[in-house]
Amino acid sequence: MKTKKSYPQEVYLNGSWLKPEKAQVSVFDRGFMLGDGIYEVSPFYKGKAFKLQEHLQRLQYCLDEIGLDFDAFSLEEIIYEAIERAKLSDEDCAVYMQVSRGTAPRSHFVPEKIEATILLYAFPVTLEGFEKKTWDVMATEDKRWHRCDIKSTALLANVMANEEAIAAGFAENLLVRKGYFTEGSHSSLFFIKYGVVHTHPEGPEILSGITRAEVIKICNDLGIKVREKAVHIDELVEVEEIFVTGTTTQIIPVSSITHNNKKVYSASKDSITKKLQQVFIERTRS
Repeated sequence: MKTKKSYPQEVYLNGSWLKPEKAQVSVFDRGFMLGDGIYEVSPFYKGKAFKLQEHLQRLQYCLDEIGLDFDAFSLEEIIYEAIERAKLSDEDCAVYMQVSRGTAPRSHFVPEKIEATILLYAFPVTLEGFEKKTWDVMATEDKRWHRCDIKSTALLANVMANEEAIAAGFAENLLVRKGYFTEGSHSSLFFIKYGVVHTHPEGPEILSGITRAEVIKICNDLGIKVREKAVHIDELVEVEEIFVTGTTTQIIPVSSITHNNKKVYSASKDSITKKLQQVFIERTRS
């Protein structure tokens, strides 16, 4: 089911605060023309930052990986200003930030000495009640490029995968590469087998999720064993619980998976997922 989203009242673009309809970039901006840019989203619980430094560090990592010279941490003051200007200082919200390489005549090689394009805005988001949700999902082949650890604005493969799921009545599309689950079209992915939490190891096949890392930390704090090892689709018969994580998704259990029009997984337990949800709520709301 698709939900309608609205534009923010104001955005930060290259040093100015503008109404969305006034915020414009050149048709030769490399972010617009080539998807040559990086984005990040950071959550705020009742206006309080959660893992902001980790989100900025991931942004910096991705910028460094594509050779875009920009200091991600220079955005911190603007982030808080965005929340204040949007009157979200006491509300659940998130901040979207995007850095593209900038405007230059079109070329596949990277031009020298062009100024990055910076876009940033705050928007309200519902972060309460995630623990009451479950998702029915589908699984399809992972058709994305081989550097999924880079949070690129070029999200066409993710968009196609998510649209396929939503159009078919599912909440998410879990991606499978050579038989092994990687992650969702816009979420990280966890499996529980015999009381052990499994998740795909860090690397170019998945995005290094900030919420994913926090969930692993919670598991370690609770004494729950974690194996960073990919799960094969044939192993689903052994899986008791599955959940997905994300910045605004947080932690949501998967109730079923459909693959090739056949249901290949139905949840049998939820006890570990519920424990993780409860601790996550405590940490984000404290």
